[in-house]
Amino acid sequence: MKPLFSFRCKADKLSIVTSKQKIYTKTGDRGETALFFGPRVAKDELRIALCGDLDELSATLGIVRAEGLSGQHERMIVRIQNELLQFGAEIVCGDPPRLRGQTLNQEHVRQLEREMDDLETALPPLHRFVIPGENKVSAYLHLARTVCRRAERSLVTLARNEPNLTPVLLAYLNRLSDWLFVLARSVENTARDSLESVDVVSKTS
Repeated sequence: MKPLFSFRCKADKLSIVTSKQKIYTKTGDRGETALFFGPRVAKDELRIALCGDLDELSATLGIVRAEGLSGQHERMIVRIQNELLQFGAEIVCGDPPRLRGQTLNQEHVRQLEREMDDLETALPPLHRFVIPGENKVSAYLHLARTVCRRAERSLVTLARNEPNLTPVLLAYLNRLSDWLFVLARSVENTARDSLESVDVVSKTS
């Protein structure tokens, strides 16, 4: 039976290929799943567990998007969700060279750093611990940050057993959690400024 979807590896791109069949395949009824270009493994295997964390992280970011963001922040979040797909593809690929370069690299890490630097220029100095919950969007971003940290811990465990994993993957998740923290602060700061503007208008009208 053909898989519901698979990653087709070409020289120019990595694409998802779908087939016309039911969503359920029954091939995992005994607690196993297949790696791309690799063997079947238990669903609690370290690689699969990490992919579950990445999936949860992307789903949490989907909630952030559904709550409403500025155009720029929306595009940034969508990009991250796509990068998490690339991340997962590398983790579950039994033969990484066949991905043909469609993996994360140091430039992805540097882009997160540049965006953090840009966002922080508009933020006030941080003098206390941040308690999530100032507004719904920022709270979900903080939730995404904690899921990202869990994914990072899963990756650390996996890397201890799989020393050939690309080192940039650890750097990416470490930087991404910081990026989510800064973005949450930026969202809070923007909302705070908007409330203050409304308050000023109401007092002067």
